[in-house]
Amino acid sequence: MAGQTETVISAILGAIESGALNPGDMIEEQVLSERHGVSRTPIREALIKLETAGLVQRLPRKGAVVFKPTLEEFLAILEVHAKLEGQAAGLAARRLSPVYAKRLEAATRACEAHAAKYGDGEPDRYYQLNMAFHRIVAEAAGNPFLLEMIKTNARKLMAYYRARYHYLGIIAESAREHREITSLIVARKAAEAETAMARHVAFDHVTALDLIAALG
Repeated sequence: MAGQTETVISAILGAIESGALNPGDMIEEQVLSERHGVSRTPIREALIKLETAGLVQRLPRKGAVVFKPTLEEFLAILEVHAKLEGQAAGLAARRLSPVYAKRLEAATRACEAHAAKYGDGEPDRYYQLNMAFHRIVAEAAGNPFLLEMIKTNARKLMAYYRARYHYLGIIAESAREHREITSLIVARKAAEAETAMARHVAFDHVTALDLIAALG
């Protein structure tokens, strides 16, 4: 049963990360049951765990939906997320291994190459490259607890970050900032890397309003 529950959790998280499920979308239990060959029990156990993590909301007589923050919740989560991502960049600067230095450089170059080739085009493809960059920074920090906290918070914000890359000029700006952060990490400038990363992931109030409105 535990294995089936984890299968359902992975499926829902994968759908959130890919954009197949967006904030406020219903999670269809029958579809999950048929697609993964599981009963309703592991599905409900999965939803309870995801609700505890703040990724799912179960509504009376309606079922479960993907967490959709209010503006106040969005800004509060974003504030915490910026701190966590910044801390990861600072730790990565202190602990960067040769292996992660290579991975970080490759991820940064991939973002730069996309920006140079497509400009504002293919924003969803760029978002996947962006996710890889941030994952590598978090892994390079060498703290598995911090990594899990970042993942959980990021999943609450993914749809909004993805939507932001549809704005003109944001892909090029993001790629430039990735290069700045990478340079600071490689140079072992922990405080500067932490500040740059926190600034990179933050939104101003107006942008937050626009993104929440865009996702209905």
